[in-house]
Amino acid sequence: MSENSPPPRGIIPLAQPFGSSEGGPTPFATDLTVVVPCYNERPNVAPLIAKLHEALAGIAWEVVFVDDNSPDGTSEEVRAIAQADSRVCCIRRIGRRGLSSAVIEGALSSSAAHIAVMDGDLQHDETRLPLMLAALKSGAFDLVVGSRHVAGGDNAGLAGSFRVWLSNSGIRAAQFVLPSRVSDPMSGFFMLPRVTFERVAPHLSGQGFKILVDLLLSAPAPLRVHEIPFEFRERHAGESKLDILVMVQFVGLLADKMIGGVVPSRFISFASVGAVGVVVHLAVLTVCRLLGLGFSSSQTAATILAMIVNFSLNNSITYRDQRLRGPALWRGLLIFMVVCGLGAIANIGIARVIYMENGQWTPAGLLGAVLAVVWNFAVSSTLVWRRR
Repeated sequence: MSENSPPPRGIIPLAQPFGSSEGGPTPFATDLTVVVPCYNERPNVAPLIAKLHEALAGIAWEVVFVDDNSPDGTSEEVRAIAQADSRVCCIRRIGRRGLSSAVIEGALSSSAAHIAVMDGDLQHDETRLPLMLAALKSGAFDLVVGSRHVAGGDNAGLAGSFRVWLSNSGIRAAQFVLPSRVSDPMSGFFMLPRVTFERVAPHLSGQGFKILVDLLLSAPAPLRVHEIPFEFRERHAGESKLDILVMVQFVGLLADKMIGGVVPSRFISFASVGAVGVVVHLAVLTVCRLLGLGFSSSQTAATILAMIVNFSLNNSITYRDQRLRGPALWRGLLIFMVVCGLGAIANIGIARVIYMENGQWTPAGLLGAVLAVVWNFAVSSTLVWRRR
């Protein structure tokens, strides 16, 4: 085949790289990777790519959609477009979910000089990306954040007063612990050099949905932050992912960073859910006593109900990114109850041994309970919510 002959049928030629010409120098590398974590965003894929083409004209860019195995066919839509557009690619994740971990995988797949993160619902203003890139290239900043809360910004697209309250509450909580002042730490729209992201990445928790706060708190030294205003638009299609459970995970992230990651954030959440289970257990016992039921039957009912509540809360909060559904949910509940039952037996046995050695109730009971929680957490993480 001669150099100028057309490609064989069925082969799609790659687009001419930015900055290249016949007989010219080697084309320069991609300057910007836009990472889009997504779940059930199929209707938004094509409009977002079209907007990126318009906003990033003249910039060597690519977009990486990181799809958490959306049942609506988001990854199929991305790949269909990628067949004809070499700037578009998709990472489809099976058996794991979560915005933060999706962003980490997408960013670490890039070889571009800069990484941008934005949502896949068209609420972030893509026309601000060139301004953010220019600010980074000035060398004066380590991180540029698209902000709804500086002059010129607007969060009108945040649907409903409850979600506005959730967002504002998260902002106030984050500002309390951040090393530098950021008006919109809950923003999911930001950009930074790839080398900076790679330096911080080993310290990220990868949990939850608010990776910007994780980045700011995990950086070895405070990052120089610049904020650019943008108008938060209404969602183009689909449903918002912001709910009270997202905020619970966010509070867990802040707690994890405040104690320096000494105790895994999942364990903190698991133990907190266990405390809720104790309250449920005691409440059921009280109700049964008022109804005149016997202790043994009341204790059995309280134990079973507390286990079900603990399982449900852990499935929704602690292991939200590995949430069990369908038949796996009922199988997981059964295994969880068996695990907790064995933990209770271990609790009693260990506490008895310690009591026989020193004769003190409180230390024996406390240590037995702590070891039972550790056992339940370790075995549940392995058998119930294992990564598939």
